[in-house]
Amino acid sequence: MKIKQAKFLGSWEKSVDIPHIKLPEFAFIGRSNVGKSSLINMLTERKDLAKTSSKPGKTQTLNIFNCDDTFQICDLPGYGYAKVSKEKRFKFATMIKYYLRNRENLYCLFILIDLRIPPQSIDLEFINDCGADQIPIVLVGTKADKLKKTELENNHKAIIDALSQDWEEIPPFIITSAETGLGKEQVWDVVKKAMG
Repeated sequence: MKIKQAKFLGSWEKSVDIPHIKLPEFAFIGRSNVGKSSLINMLTERKDLAKTSSKPGKTQTLNIFNCDDTFQICDLPGYGYAKVSKEKRFKFATMIKYYLRNRENLYCLFILIDLRIPPQSIDLEFINDCGADQIPIVLVGTKADKLKKTELENNHKAIIDALSQDWEEIPPFIITSAETGLGKEQVWDVVKKAMG
């Protein structure tokens, strides 16, 4: 899939304020600094569509992008960022939960997981919560280019093994790299399939 035009529609602090547009929407979420914005830029072939930062917690609003007037991307705030106040963390969690449970045009949530580190309980809990709420999800392992092949295989297996304790059938899992473009076509395949 090739995006001819990707444009930023706006940022919202409250899920309830986002305009309801009937276009299919695909959301991206993960722990702070997992590489969400970089992945969105890689997928859309835009260098700065989603604002990237080396500091965790850059995305603090719901940011929506229109792609060719065919579908939308929502860049959600990262979860688990310790350096914001407890009040702000609660606000983010409430915003995200409301969006995921009430956004009628949400077709799929891509949950990003950093492949460089062991399975994190915060990721596993979030994935399990989405499963309990029957939100359609696809797991996306990020930063694959930072690992040797054996490390990548071992870390991927560790995540699958951790999820297997709660899931009879593991959600689809795509391995990606924003640097090399790895996994790009598989992500777009999910989008095309979801839209029928």
